[in-house]
Amino acid sequence: MSESLRFVSDYLQLMAMSFMAVVYIFRIRWLLKFKASRERQAPSENVDASSFKGIVYSWANIAMPWSMESTRHMSFFYIQFVVFHLAVAANIGMSLVIPYAPGLMKPMIVVRLLQILFAAACAIGCYRMFRRLSNPAMRLISTPDDLFSLVLLTVWLFASVFAAPNRPDLGEGPLMVYFIMTAFFLVYVPFSKISHYLYYPFTRFYFGRTMGYRGVYPIKRVTQPKPTNNKGIKSI
Repeated sequence: MSESLRFVSDYLQLMAMSFMAVVYIFRIRWLLKFKASRERQAPSENVDASSFKGIVYSWANIAMPWSMESTRHMSFFYIQFVVFHLAVAANIGMSLVIPYAPGLMKPMIVVRLLQILFAAACAIGCYRMFRRLSNPAMRLISTPDDLFSLVLLTVWLFASVFAAPNRPDLGEGPLMVYFIMTAFFLVYVPFSKISHYLYYPFTRFYFGRTMGYRGVYPIKRVTQPKPTNNKGIKSI
């Protein structure tokens, strides 16, 4: 491994992660300055609901596609969401595994699974870009940051497909591109829409606490009776 590759895979990544952590610390401190107001109505009489249960349910909502109408009726988009975000998380993890625990990347099955995941997420990124540009409604609400973030993630995932084998002996180009893009990604994330995940625990906490207090969360499923005809006989 050359000194250049050693630098971008080690020191550059550490500097980028440290920068991102510092920015996030300041942003979280700023978020904590805003306190939610007290509830102005009486608590719900629903004994199965509470603020605590509402918070837990709200946090877990992302892993319960059946709990929202949008994900129940559009499962394809939920699958896209899961694959894309798993690939991004795995890609960041790979940037730590390659320089500090390269033995984990030696089994070919691990490399192939990661490449399949990254390739699938890259295809999803291309589809999302096409949808944003071709759909008039999506195009209208898309900002330059939306488009740039999506392009950045898609190209980064594409580069990771070739970096996954971790074979600098066959050429350091793919690894150099991957680690430089990863460092740029880590520095750019706190200032982009990608950092929306930072707000998730806070927004879902306050929302879940309110909905639990009001007896709405956790949502209780009620079985709907079958429709009947005019004679009171259940229709088939």
